[in-house]
Amino acid sequence: MAQSKKFSLSVEQTEDKWTAKIIRKVSNRKTMVSKKKGRFATEAEAQAWGEEMLQEFQKNQAERNDRHAKTRIEREAVAARQAEKAEQKAAEKRALRAEALGDEFDADDVAEDEEFDFSDFDSEE
Repeated sequence: MAQSKKFSLSVEQTEDKWTAKIIRKVSNRKTMVSKKKGRFATEAEAQAWGEEMLQEFQKNQAERNDRHAKTRIEREAVAARQAEKAEQKAAEKRALRAEALGDEFDADDVAEDEEFDFSDFDSEE
């Protein structure tokens, strides 16, 4: 029985015929048969077919992983560009707001030496 992390090969005898199964590990406890072929005259034929299919499964999985990695990298790059644009736009808005507030309220309007007189608010009637 050939082994890999995700797929394995199982060859079983049923009466006078042999059956090869490609078994996929779904989770730690659960497995399922991905592909199966029976009625082989000898165990060697079943084993050869199974190993060929197992290699094909692994090759297809590697190609699929590469495609998904490529799209993930592209998606992350687009998201990074969008985040950068959003941050730039937010910075521009903050600058405009600060400029607008700066025009309305000048620091020169308030003397630093002046202290506020609270005596006007003390009412002892």
